[in-house]
Amino acid sequence: MTKRKIAIIGLGKIAQDQHLPVIDKSDSFELVAVTSQRGLTHRGVPTFKTPAEMYRAIPDLEAVSICTPPDVRHGFAIEALDAGKDLLLEKPTAATLAEAADIAAHARKRGRIIFATWHSQFNPAVDEAKALLAGAGVKSLRIEWREDVRKWHPGQDWVWEPGGFGVFDPGINALSIFVKILPFTPFVKSAELTYPANRQTPIGVKVAFSGTDPDAPALSADFDWREQGDEKWHIEIETKGGHKLRLFRGGASLSVDGHVTVEQPSEEYERIYERFAELLDRRESDYDTSPLQLVGSAMMVGRRLTTDPFDW
Repeated sequence: MTKRKIAIIGLGKIAQDQHLPVIDKSDSFELVAVTSQRGLTHRGVPTFKTPAEMYRAIPDLEAVSICTPPDVRHGFAIEALDAGKDLLLEKPTAATLAEAADIAAHARKRGRIIFATWHSQFNPAVDEAKALLAGAGVKSLRIEWREDVRKWHPGQDWVWEPGGFGVFDPGINALSIFVKILPFTPFVKSAELTYPANRQTPIGVKVAFSGTDPDAPALSADFDWREQGDEKWHIEIETKGGHKLRLFRGGASLSVDGHVTVEQPSEEYERIYERFAELLDRRESDYDTSPLQLVGSAMMVGRRLTTDPFDW
């Protein structure tokens, strides 16, 4: 099978930790170039300062994975679509809902494939939870997604700048699971967003949700970047029949009534690139922006609180 030629735009931590190792062992894709303003490279493939230089040098490039911070993602996406490339977009798809919608419209205009990747959705435990809740319904659900920003974003000041999302950067992973497993559509009812006095994005967020379920289940989320010790990435659910489900390890494991039913090594990005290959074969896009919509809603209706300054 001939591998598709793919390039990565933005060679930061997520690209180095997740995308590159998966592409290196992929049967469907061949990494032929990267772009890096810092001049980083990978296994001797050509490095370009800008995508425009790359497109001129490699006209038969088929697809790109955009792994930049979200505030510049829209411009790179439009440029790639205009160059005739199909797109895989690291989460979140864009910095704003308007930008996300424009990418979708531009892809339709250009006849290109776009794939919005929400990596936490790509776990068998999440699929199993979705199937169970489709029949059992939801009485209550609580998200707890807490980690240490110094561990997961060391020295990355962009996460604190406008468009950097703050604690919503990991929190949107939980929201992507949330929207996938629920058998109804959720909405943000209220939110509290806590900002360090010297930063522009939140370090802690609490959200209450409503939804289209007429039984009005209790739905809430707690995101925090001040967690010490082990991460807490879990979602606890009670069904209408009284069964207790718990997604943990970031959605990689599931327990039902205290018994672990799904526990597998995380292969989120392997499944993402398998899905991208399928979409390209079928010439279909997969572009869900509902997790980003929930973040936007929380920012619009949320109450702002201020806490101590944050420094690395």
